[in-house]
Amino acid sequence: MNYQFIDTLLMKNYNKKMKLKTIVSALLFLIGFTAIAQVNIKSQSKEFQLGDGLRFNVNDGEYKFNISGFMQATYKYEKTEVSVANNYMNANNTYLSISGSMFNEKLSFLLQNNYSNAKALLDAWVAYTPVKNLKITFGQKQTFTNNREMTFYEDKLQFADRGIFSSKFSNTGREFGVFFEGQFKNENFIIKPKFAITSGDGLNSFGATSIDVDQGGLKYGGRIDMLPFGNFKEGNDGYIADLKHEDKLKVLFGAAYSYNVGASNKVGEGHGDFVFYDKNLKVKSPDYRKFYEDILFKYKGFSLLGEYVNTTALALGGSFIDSSATTPLFITEISQYLVLGNGYNIQSGYVTKSGYSLDVKYEKLNKEFENNASLLTNQEAYTLGLTKYFKGNNLKIQSAVSSTNVEKIKTVIAQLSVQVVF
Repeated sequence: MNYQFIDTLLMKNYNKKMKLKTIVSALLFLIGFTAIAQVNIKSQSKEFQLGDGLRFNVNDGEYKFNISGFMQATYKYEKTEVSVANNYMNANNTYLSISGSMFNEKLSFLLQNNYSNAKALLDAWVAYTPVKNLKITFGQKQTFTNNREMTFYEDKLQFADRGIFSSKFSNTGREFGVFFEGQFKNENFIIKPKFAITSGDGLNSFGATSIDVDQGGLKYGGRIDMLPFGNFKEGNDGYIADLKHEDKLKVLFGAAYSYNVGASNKVGEGHGDFVFYDKNLKVKSPDYRKFYEDILFKYKGFSLLGEYVNTTALALGGSFIDSSATTPLFITEISQYLVLGNGYNIQSGYVTKSGYSLDVKYEKLNKEFENNASLLTNQEAYTLGLTKYFKGNNLKIQSAVSSTNVEKIKTVIAQLSVQVVF
């Protein structure tokens, strides 16, 4: 085996990814240093409200700084046929966030950690708004190239946890790179185009060792959202549920697409989980693409979300599973390495003005090839949820019961979650 060649190839991939990260990191430092250097404090105020965190306003709001977070204490019961039931109690999410803005909100930033995860750092970005309808973000953030539910933060979910539709095709939904977000408006009709260039390996990783570096090429993706009847009420676009009770029907159509050049993780949010080779014993990674469509309705407390996904793999010709290039990769075998197939999610609910919400969800996933070893299996799930909102989304108790059928094996899951956003 030609280890010298593989080391050279890894270093080339490392250099490519490092160029992107070095540029982004330098921009983050330069913008942050310049901003801090120019702050001239004349007056300041501070206040705390549940859900808004501890807010500092300097120079009558010209500079804003916020410390916030949230906690979710969860109990889960899980019972699979012919298996012993399991009970879990844990802190499902424990977030601490630091955010702020300056220069009349032209410059903003977010640093967000989830201490319930092995990799705590989720979001770390700086955004610049050169003109009113254009926002450029550098760093690691929740990408908009996934399905609609995955674009919402974990504390904004309609149910106690994400369903199989989101969790099977995504991991954390975070990417490291450059993100562009725009907006065009003609009377009430609004179009929001978005585009991203990221590392294609999910969460930023410089590796545990010098050779554990991001692999493959970059990931290119975009999303376009259309609101034919205008924007949602202020703050109501951050949730799936209609917490603000829209007076008029509001509809959000969306479509997202991403193309990951050289994927080596089952959903394109990691690297090094598998390695293929070409006939010259060079590393040859497949390309991975995702396509999503979604629609969201809101009206007087009622909400309806519909989502569709299709994933495919490309650049498979001439691939071998072993480093000696003697065992070829058959087309249908790629589903053993990448999550391939399609699926849809339909969820709906109604929130009363007193804060009670009854929600239902149906999800169905279909694998691309009838291969028993496929990572994605044919499955469907039904979920019924009941939520009590005490202070908007900031203090709530959620309960849900799900029935999941995976290859004719049934699992029942019951959850109770208490969330406090501070």
